[in-house]
Amino acid sequence: MKTSVAERWRYAAKPDSWGKLLVPFVLGQAMGLGPALDQERNFSFARALFALAFTVFDLLFIVFLNDYFDRDVDAIKRRMFPTGCSPKTIPDKILTASQLLLAGLLMGTLALLTALGAELLFEVRGATIAAFVSLGIFIAYSAPPLRLNYRGGGELLEMLGVGLVLPWMSALMQGDAWTSHALIFMPGFALLSLSSAIASGLSDERSDRMGGKRTVVTMIGNRLSRRAIEGLSVLGALAWMAAAFFEMPLWVAIPAGLIVLVEVPTLRQKSDAADTDAFDAQRAYKGTLHTMIRHGALGLAVLLAIYELR
Repeated sequence: MKTSVAERWRYAAKPDSWGKLLVPFVLGQAMGLGPALDQERNFSFARALFALAFTVFDLLFIVFLNDYFDRDVDAIKRRMFPTGCSPKTIPDKILTASQLLLAGLLMGTLALLTALGAELLFEVRGATIAAFVSLGIFIAYSAPPLRLNYRGGGELLEMLGVGLVLPWMSALMQGDAWTSHALIFMPGFALLSLSSAIASGLSDERSDRMGGKRTVVTMIGNRLSRRAIEGLSVLGALAWMAAAFFEMPLWVAIPAGLIVLVEVPTLRQKSDAADTDAFDAQRAYKGTLHTMIRHGALGLAVLLAIYELR
């Protein structure tokens, strides 16, 4: 792969996947707006910048170290599909394992320092502890000795990290409060994040199984996994709408859920083609799912911000 050093690192950083973690940042900022206003503060762009920096460093920590810890399974997939899958960072010699390990550890350190900076500068209580928890979830996900992504618990950990901890961390940095009435929307986002976590394993079904990796897809198969993804998407939307029963206005809760529900039929239309080893169809299926989650979460963030600022 004859590319510049910058292009190699850009590829390893996987910028096309960044939306998956930037969405919880935006949603968390909206969730933290209420507590900020309760403390007679306006929205703080400085706090938002720290929350964004933490999200980016955490994202790169995950991306680099995930490639490092998954290098053996990635090598298996490359051998199984010499030209049928996207380049693999270590097996295709884009970067070395030691480079990714050092870069991942550096990003994790910067994430912790960012959280510490927010705690010291803005008196965000518990930000550093929360940052350790966020990074620790990934370590349990992919690194020995737990390596739960290889033992059937990876999707649940991803749901916990992406669907709960990251938006809550963003809300904490903006609102300086451990609780917020807007956190009622987090169960719905967690369910949607779980659907995304399951979808991540669709294209790796056979190589994961050969590499001894237990995921939802390797355990129940591709077709049932897609049914689970679609069911969780519907449940996530309904959970958002159910927030109307917990002192959240109808005009916030109902549209947020409908934004997701109206895109479910499109997801179903692309489902049957996204079978085992159908990489292009799986890419289209996952793209529709992530677009649906992104539209729903960003729509919810806008409605929440309007509600808090009204």
